[in-house]
Amino acid sequence: MSARILIVEDEAKLAALLADYLKAADFSSQWISDGAEVIPAVKADPPDLILLDIMLPGRNGLDICRELRQFSEVPIVMLTARVEEIDRLLGLELGADDYICKPFSPREVVARVKAILRRVKRTRRGEESGLQIDSERFSATLNGHTLKLTPVEFRLLQTLASAPGRVFSREQLLDHAYTDHRIVTDRTVDSHVKNLRRKLEPANPGQDIIHSIYGLGYKLEL
Repeated sequence: MSARILIVEDEAKLAALLADYLKAADFSSQWISDGAEVIPAVKADPPDLILLDIMLPGRNGLDICRELRQFSEVPIVMLTARVEEIDRLLGLELGADDYICKPFSPREVVARVKAILRRVKRTRRGEESGLQIDSERFSATLNGHTLKLTPVEFRLLQTLASAPGRVFSREQLLDHAYTDHRIVTDRTVDSHVKNLRRKLEPANPGQDIIHSIYGLGYKLEL
């Protein structure tokens, strides 16, 4: 069965163009033009991925993304003409998986969709033999290897693994890592990530699952 993509876009011509390219790539699609209709539609029939415009009638895409993340981990690719860095950061911090600025090539959108769905499939397929985190026992294993982590390293890994592929800012990671809310610099997380990578490497030789995203933060790719 082909993956179903929900297109949330108020420009009819653009939505039709995306639908055509997705169909050519063997995806099925559904189109919604009003932001107020998105949440009920996703709850009634969850799609495999959402292409979500920010500027929408009824309700804006950032608010929709925020509410979706309260009950769903469906991959979200935000589409927008707003190219300022703050918008990119805000979209990612709300839980979006990717961010494409208009004007864009429909082929690029399809390529991003394929890449994200491949990652999701790998994550699900690798759940048994990949990364396992037990919050109650405060333990973690990777590919069957027990990881000897400090409390801060464990919480960093737990946060990154809660949404594989999602970019977390340094500030977000520090908020999760230090439960006593002590004052530390953003660069402190870089030191912890370096140590965490060193401890992960023996369990996954030659492959770094924690990636630095310049100007944004870090993400985990299984």
